Amino acid sequence: MAIRPALALVAHDKKKDDLVAFAVTHRARLAEFDLYATGTTGGRIIEAVPELPVTRLKSGPLGGDQQIGALIAEGRIKGLIFFVDPLTPMPHDVDVKALMRLGALYDIPMALNAATADLLIAHPDAFLQTT
Repeated sequence: MAIRPALALVAHDKKKDDLVAFAVTHRARLAEFDLYATGTTGGRIIEAVPELPVTRLKSGPLGGDQQIGALIAEGRIKGLIFFVDPLTPMPHDVDVKALMRLGALYDIPMALNAATADLLIAHPDAFLQTT
């Protein structure tokens, strides 16, 4: 059985529609990954693309960002797509920064917008090269 890289999908409220549209457009490519998502985002993706293997965690403000961070630290998640809203203040901004910090610390591929996410999922084999 081939190893499937795990990818986390997260989006701020005003970017959830964009991430759902991304998942719909790239459903075939995303099906090659084990997907983890924060609660609301994961629910929206599952509704739009029910065939994708999405494991839903807690909502971001309720600890979902931290759960994904823990999976990154454990080496289970090998990439992060996080559609960030740069114009809206976030009440759980410290959790968001901690998640991005862990992505950088563990040197995993990380996309913060659709343009970079397109590049990221084009090469799923690159995820297997991370430690």
